[in-house]
Amino acid sequence: MLLDNGQAKEDVWLDAPNKAIRIEPMVWHEMHDFSEDCVLLVLASEHYDESDYIRNYSDFIEMV
Repeated sequence: MLLDNGQAKEDVWLDAPNKAIRIEPMVWHEMHDFSEDCVLLVLASEHYDESDYIRNYSDFIEMV
């Protein structure tokens, strides 16, 4: 998983069942390199609202 806060980028490997991360607001993230038996669980404090998300990296950089 690539994490980018607009100032620094970090690759995080979630390659064991006991690994997890919490992604803070205004952190760009890209998920990649899934194994065939991967399970991705996402928890959120609010219901999903498409308008709450930035889908374009250039727009994200302008906002941070």
